[in-house]
Amino acid sequence: MSSDPLFTFLSPPLPYFIESNRKTYAPGGEHPNRRNIGVFDLLFVHSGTLHVGEEQRAWSLGAGQMLILRPDRWHYPVKPCEEETVFDWVHFQTPGPWEELDAGSGGTLRGDYYSYAIRLPKSMTLAYPEEAIALFGKLHEAAMGTSHAAFWQRQQWFLHLLQLFDEGWRTDAAKAPIAVAEEAAAYLKRHYRTTVTNRQLGDVLGLHPNYIARCMTEVFDCTPQQYLLSYRLDQAKLLLMKTNWPISRIAGETGFKQTPHFSRSFSEHVGVTPLLFRKRYAGRTLPSRRREDPE
Repeated sequence: MSSDPLFTFLSPPLPYFIESNRKTYAPGGEHPNRRNIGVFDLLFVHSGTLHVGEEQRAWSLGAGQMLILRPDRWHYPVKPCEEETVFDWVHFQTPGPWEELDAGSGGTLRGDYYSYAIRLPKSMTLAYPEEAIALFGKLHEAAMGTSHAAFWQRQQWFLHLLQLFDEGWRTDAAKAPIAVAEEAAAYLKRHYRTTVTNRQLGDVLGLHPNYIARCMTEVFDCTPQQYLLSYRLDQAKLLLMKTNWPISRIAGETGFKQTPHFSRSFSEHVGVTPLLFRKRYAGRTLPSRRREDPE
């Protein structure tokens, strides 16, 4: 199993593209020796072999392999290329929080209902490199544009590339707990209006309920049922703010069979009753206007 770390970017805000290009090294060419460049350096090899290091680690990247170098570390050539080597490079950065952790570690950055934890492998071999090659080509083309449209195009192609890498590593058994937790969370969010038991969740995912609970605790710091309850209450908050529905209807719409259970759970987790929560956001009644008031 792979022991390569994962980068986690909590989004929004999204990582953003800075610059990119395709480069060819003749035999004897080598990666630059530099330190603390301030941007992430994503490398993808088309052909040949690129020998590159970061601090105490070293890689020999062959065709179809990618690597992300950190913005705050020393990058250097391990040795010159021994054959013609063609590769893409992309510099990107993020204004949001990020971390690099060993595979299998839950980390401190976790997506919730409205944010997403983008997880990118430090290095990987792509199962379908042709798709990445096509995306890199479109990205480089947009990067050379100077129009306003080119800005949007290169950001969009860059995000497509991140999505490709984000989805690609999930077949690796070493990172399975993250994939399991996120799949379970997605199912719970789709079915929060109905009763979802741990056994049902296990049947849907084809995994033992205890293993799913362990994965969710590691990744989201809560069990499946705790996650489900939090999501239901979050949806209830939205309905309390946006509608005039009675509390009993909101309870039913968010998966609670009994209104007292909903009110009790809401009060315990939010700190106020549903009615008091609604009053915080209720608009004031406008005073009646006198006839002499100007229009």
